[in-house]
Amino acid sequence: MPSAPIWTQRSDSARPVALSRRHLLGIGLGAGALFVLEACGTGGADPSFGGGGGAGTITWAWQLPTTWDPVTSSAGSDVQMLALTYDALTALDDSGNAVGWLAEKWAYNDKGDQVTFTLRKGLTFSDGSALDAAAVAKSIDRGRTQTGSLIAPQMTDITKVTADGDLDVVVQLSGTNYQYPLLFAGKTGMVVNPKAFEKDADALATKPAGSGPFSLTSYVQNDHAELKKNPHFHLADQIEVGSFKLYPQPDPTTAVASATSGQYNIVRIPASDIKAAKAAGLEVQVLDSTFVSVLDVNASMAPFDKPAVVEAMKYGIDRETIKKVSNFGVGDVCYQPFPKGYVGYNEELENLYSYDPAKAKKILADAGLSGGVKGTFTVPAPAAPAVEQIQAQLKAIGIDLTIETIPASTWTQVVYLNHSKALGYDGFAGRESPVQAFQVLFSSTGLMNPARQDDESLQAQIAKVKATPTDDPSYPALLQAATKTAVTTYPNTFLYEAPFVIARRKRVTALKQHPSLRRFEGISA
Repeated sequence: MPSAPIWTQRSDSARPVALSRRHLLGIGLGAGALFVLEACGTGGADPSFGGGGGAGTITWAWQLPTTWDPVTSSAGSDVQMLALTYDALTALDDSGNAVGWLAEKWAYNDKGDQVTFTLRKGLTFSDGSALDAAAVAKSIDRGRTQTGSLIAPQMTDITKVTADGDLDVVVQLSGTNYQYPLLFAGKTGMVVNPKAFEKDADALATKPAGSGPFSLTSYVQNDHAELKKNPHFHLADQIEVGSFKLYPQPDPTTAVASATSGQYNIVRIPASDIKAAKAAGLEVQVLDSTFVSVLDVNASMAPFDKPAVVEAMKYGIDRETIKKVSNFGVGDVCYQPFPKGYVGYNEELENLYSYDPAKAKKILADAGLSGGVKGTFTVPAPAAPAVEQIQAQLKAIGIDLTIETIPASTWTQVVYLNHSKALGYDGFAGRESPVQAFQVLFSSTGLMNPARQDDESLQAQIAKVKATPTDDPSYPALLQAATKTAVTTYPNTFLYEAPFVIARRKRVTALKQHPSLRRFEGISA
């Protein structure tokens, strides 16, 4: 990608400040990334779908959310689907800065322990009821206090949320934290209609109640969801399709055929099918992503309770070969949760765990484990092509793993909530705030920290990050120091950045570049 500045934004400022960068990536980690668009294919006009102006239908084979309630959502990637029906207080712009969305502006006090978000005038939920400061305050309070809330750990420093008139939402904090404008750009900031959760919070799992671009009309769990344009959405004039149908990602062997036949008009495909999709006349986009493939390691379970096994595994995986063979050259090798160009990326870690099988074997031998180590490698179905490569590479250094495949629909419960698996093949979808990313991956309450490991030095460094405005000259170094501590202390084994590859019917507008979400304003079908 061409070189350009990374934009970061002070939490109490409306003007972005430029920082140096190596890639076009934003400061806020989202469940996607800024996209590199490669529109390809020569297919003719597609008569099977309607035109713009609200008449068309998007049929998107991507994934379904774990729940339609942002408070109990257990997957970072859910943010994309939830954004179809919910709006957040803020958003990320094309460079990852926190910008206004439901809130048109915000301001911190001098101590940085209170932030006031001012809403746009005339906002309503999809049912037409007022979306005012009182509703927002109730929604935030529910997210931080409801039993079972999975966003509550991100808001432990909020002591009080109040409405000051109809438009101002005042968030009082126990200490300085300049991350909230970023944090509120994702699930944590999505506003749920109090009328719905005060009546029946459990019903939100299948009946979302927000103010987003679409309203859910039909939902069959693990099968599909049907939505229609929400006329109350504050940018409704920019939604050019009348309906939206959402499906799980199809079997990789049928993905191209399903788009070619018109079953779907946007579909995720494996990198191995790029040529086939182009040959079939489909447009192909490679969406450069902050999504990172990672091994979840439960260091409290054998054999990974032995530090030598974890360390040897990190050196025993040939990421470059996996990229070439299983990923067809798509993506970049990585050893940390943040991609190159992101403000939290630490260049000191660039080749930290480069493939070194001799070193991996020596680590095991020095620990008295040269006789071999056995364990189980749990992966969601269908297993990714890289899984068997990883298995073979680790066996070559003396770590013999049996592959256990479980349904993707049970992954959240088994891996994230039950913490019952020793090693899992997973992906980190990123977060809008880097501090939130650290919480998910490296805190004692993090969903992707199965051993519930904690580290005082990391938490102390993160406290410094939170207390520093994001445009302060010291901010990048503080954040990068936290990255180094986390990567060298925790067992998480990062593998490679995984761009999203999609094929779409020619009639569908190219998806736009955005650091956090695939937005559908201005998209016709």
